[in-house]
Amino acid sequence: MNQTDCDFSPLKQQITDGLKKVSLEIDKGLDSLQNENYCLLGKIEDIKENIEQIETIAASFYLNCYLAPYTDKYLELSACIQHLSHQRHGALIAIERKNSLDNLIKPGTPIGATLTSSLLESIFFPGNPLHDGAVLVRNNQVFSAANVLPLSSRVIRDKKLGTRHRAALGLTEKSDALVLVVSEESGRVSFGLEGNLYPIITTSSLI
Repeated sequence: MNQTDCDFSPLKQQITDGLKKVSLEIDKGLDSLQNENYCLLGKIEDIKENIEQIETIAASFYLNCYLAPYTDKYLELSACIQHLSHQRHGALIAIERKNSLDNLIKPGTPIGATLTSSLLESIFFPGNPLHDGAVLVRNNQVFSAANVLPLSSRVIRDKKLGTRHRAALGLTEKSDALVLVVSEESGRVSFGLEGNLYPIITTSSLI
């Protein structure tokens, strides 16, 4: 597989433009402090929303950066999670990186097929016997499906996580794997890495 210089230019430009905008707003806010009749709270709220949007775009950027060295199929994965998100089909996809995952997961059904968006979407189609559990991606293949991942017991922001998100955290707490999660309730997508969850956008800018 080819290495990447992590230059996903459209996303990088969006991040750059967003940070410049926030920097400008912060400078304006500092100037406004000199005016005691001006309340900064509204501007601070706008800055906060802009930062959250930048964080989401940056997560999408780094998702592709983290995937590209380990699978040539990162664009297929990006397209797949967008489609699954739109249809609100829940999914859990573990991408093996440097660490072998053989001793961390309870193996499911062997697949051994080239990774394509359509294959993954069919696996996670509701009613498919393989849609529960996680797909394991190894290099450019869907290695297996219906795998069981270790669950994390952590609570994030005082909220209990669903099984898929706990599984994503659990595996990434114990390995360098990257785990994609699509919520069937909301269609929201996130990825787990190093014991943390990051939201990602599901628009054409992802790819």
